[in-house]
Amino acid sequence: MATKAKTGKKLVIVESPAKSKTIAQYLGEGFEVDASMGHIRDLPQPSDLPAELKKTSVGKFAVDIDNGFEPYYVVSPDKKKKVAELKAKLKDADELYLATDGDREGEAIAWHLLEVLKPKVPVHRLTFPEITKEAIQRAMAELRDVDESLVDAQETRRVLDRLYGYEISPVLWRKVAGGLSAGRVQSVATRLVVERERERMAFRAADYWDLVATVAPAAEDGAHDDARQSFQARLASVDGKKVATGRDFNDRGQLTAKNAELLTEATATALANGLEGAAFAVRSVEEKPYTRRPAAPFTTSTLQQEAARKLRFSARVTMQVAQRLYENGYITYMRTDSTALSDQAVTAARRQASELYGSEYIPSRPRVYASKSKNAQEAHEAIRPAGDSFRTPAQVAKELSGDAFRLYELIWKRTVASQMEDAKGSTATVRLGATAVSGDAAGRDAEFAASGTVITFRGFLAAYEEGRDEVREDTENGTGGTKGGSAAGDGGRLPLMAKGQPLEALEISSNGHQTSPPPRYTEASLVKTLEERGIGRPSTYAATISTIMDRGYVRARGTALVPSWIAFSVVRLLEEYFGNYVDYDFTAAMEEDLDRIAAGQAAGSDWLSHFYFGDGTTPGLTTIVNGLGEIDAREVNSVEIAPGIVLRVGKYGPYLEKPLPADAPEGTAPERANVPEDLAPDELTAEKALELMESSGPEEQVLGQDPHTGHTIVAKNGRYGAYVTEVIPELTPEQIAAQPVEYYKNGKPKPPKKPVKVKPRTGSLFKSMSLDTVTLEQALQLLTLPRRLGEDAEGNAITAQNGRFGPYLKKGTDSRSIGSEEEIFTITLEQALEIYSQPKTRGGRTAAAPLAEFGEDPTSNKPIVVKEGRFGPYITDGVTNITVPRATAIEELTRERAIELLAEKRAKGPVKKPVRRTGGRTTAGAK
Repeated sequence: MATKAKTGKKLVIVESPAKSKTIAQYLGEGFEVDASMGHIRDLPQPSDLPAELKKTSVGKFAVDIDNGFEPYYVVSPDKKKKVAELKAKLKDADELYLATDGDREGEAIAWHLLEVLKPKVPVHRLTFPEITKEAIQRAMAELRDVDESLVDAQETRRVLDRLYGYEISPVLWRKVAGGLSAGRVQSVATRLVVERERERMAFRAADYWDLVATVAPAAEDGAHDDARQSFQARLASVDGKKVATGRDFNDRGQLTAKNAELLTEATATALANGLEGAAFAVRSVEEKPYTRRPAAPFTTSTLQQEAARKLRFSARVTMQVAQRLYENGYITYMRTDSTALSDQAVTAARRQASELYGSEYIPSRPRVYASKSKNAQEAHEAIRPAGDSFRTPAQVAKELSGDAFRLYELIWKRTVASQMEDAKGSTATVRLGATAVSGDAAGRDAEFAASGTVITFRGFLAAYEEGRDEVREDTENGTGGTKGGSAAGDGGRLPLMAKGQPLEALEISSNGHQTSPPPRYTEASLVKTLEERGIGRPSTYAATISTIMDRGYVRARGTALVPSWIAFSVVRLLEEYFGNYVDYDFTAAMEEDLDRIAAGQAAGSDWLSHFYFGDGTTPGLTTIVNGLGEIDAREVNSVEIAPGIVLRVGKYGPYLEKPLPADAPEGTAPERANVPEDLAPDELTAEKALELMESSGPEEQVLGQDPHTGHTIVAKNGRYGAYVTEVIPELTPEQIAAQPVEYYKNGKPKPPKKPVKVKPRTGSLFKSMSLDTVTLEQALQLLTLPRRLGEDAEGNAITAQNGRFGPYLKKGTDSRSIGSEEEIFTITLEQALEIYSQPKTRGGRTAAAPLAEFGEDPTSNKPIVVKEGRFGPYITDGVTNITVPRATAIEELTRERAIELLAEKRAKGPVKKPVRRTGGRTTAGAK
């Protein structure tokens, strides 16, 4: 057999085209870099398995549960062309370098490439935490083999998620609603959000009062009042008893602090009045040194949290922008649990801090940070600017813009600050008091407290200050509108004072407060909680949050995450029937087990067998699913809101219902009321429920009969507002029996077909109509929509209709808004043609010109332009469309990048449309 001639070529495979383009700049001649475009293989849907496997132990999950949980992988249809290209390039190569990311996912991609490409040349595995020349040179000197333990951990996680989702999700479909999903991390994240909302629903506010005094050192003889520095102090105790504040109450509104003085409006007002003219004096002064240390460099989790607080980025956007920065060589790898910096990075950060702020701003020794993550994954150092020397934000300002620049600046500041000196200063705390001299409070002793911090050396604060999440005390303990000076604990500078020094009260105000419920999770605080509990991986949090929002379990209200009522049903079912699988500690323990597998201390197949089948003492998932018994779906989907009023989660959304009494006549319909979509669960109080029930009209109002069809026309209240529809009677058994009989080829009659259900006509009420006043004539008009006006000169039909954004004309794909809903029935064809003869406008403006133009596409030979679309700017050549990544500003988009994005979209192929059923026949896209 002839030996293959050496070509001198070396094939390097990475995940993404952007990464391959950056790496190619730093490799010498003979290296060819290509991208796998992510994973090339995955588990197929069981329905797509070969027929001979569907009835085997592989058929249920595409995993052989009877033979070591061996996965059945297939090359993804949209990757077959890419695999063929890589195989062709490998034939001409003398060596193969697998340079996918260094985490479990990247290791698995490298392993799949080996399994599919079956190289007959030497194979090298290399990873680098950053895409710089120095990092790649170091990686070339540290080549290794694929880490089988990391691959085993990734594969175990993939199979685990398949088992979890495919066993539990069908229970949700049967008992809650179709299209729902359960997931190892997403279900626990949803439970956290729902539990917080339950706490808010159970919360009962409590009222309390306090006093704030604006005081100043007593004026000395001859001194001007303007020279005195005033400050604010908050009432701390009355007659030696601590004054109750918000943190002294529980969530039921009960005072839990022992021996605390609860001030009411009356007692607070009386005390404020009684202290007017009282002799105030300083009772104690205490001063302590203040030191604040810088935060550690970013991990994936802390980057997501801080970007949410300071840049208002979602976790998904943060990871998208960070991915682009990494692939283009600006930052180190963005999926990491480590807070450590390399020696080169520490040197770079200290050098830059010294150059920018002065040598006194760096400590004598480098700072070392230990990971605080409960499950710190192997892999990389902290997220930092790339390179052995850092580029300042000013140096990259011309290369980056928009979100990319803002995130790079945040990472740069945090990294440099992490190697700077502590901020130093002093904190002074003063106690002052007086005895009330008049009124009902006469003789009562009142002691106030104030504190202030003075920073004498800013240290790391010169570069960066960490943000923080909302806590209850932010709103409960405000000063209530006091003016001037600095309030207790707000960090302002206090005047120099000594014990016994007389003070003058310039103003004393009484302020009412109300305890606040626990704040809802934001993306930042949810990420923080998940990491603190050791649930999931920070690298997957963005996808997890996106999933629970896409599934309708959670929606964003500003930055707060609000659960839906369907999330309440899902969590309740999981808690009652799959308790372990949404238990926080159990889920965290699974992550620890995956870490042990990654470290080579356990085998994935053994762990999966225990998880799925259980053992003599612990039931497995399949045992639990098979032994569920009967689940009362109505009970699972019900929440008592008030005595006699229950919220139910139905097919078309949540609604309120008053259960019927036991002696109600048969056929009596219970009273019901729709729940507004924008009403958060904690806002559906007993009072609000009663209001909705009282304001809801009849569910259905019969308007009459359609003279042409004989169908009854009714008006209803629906999830999206009031509408009219027709009631189509079902076929009688006699009508079904009278249908033509079809026969098999052998002459035997086929069983009667199930009648095809005819979809009734519907029409939303105009804004000028209401359920109480709509007439049969108006309803019949609405049911005729869309109204056909005629055709244009080319034979294109023009219709007038109503839509989500108001009334409009439609001609093919060209829509034009019209003035009012009533015009739908009066506009003529001539008027419509006149509207279409004008340039198309959006919001009253002529349609905008392309945002950018990049010449012809080399593949389609059509012009590439960037347009503004309904969901943001997108790139198109008239054939293929791709949304401009949120991490990319239009100004920084290049022709090369536009061509690359269009090529990636083409490589993925068209989006598969779901199977649709029409007239009893099933039509599926080509496979």
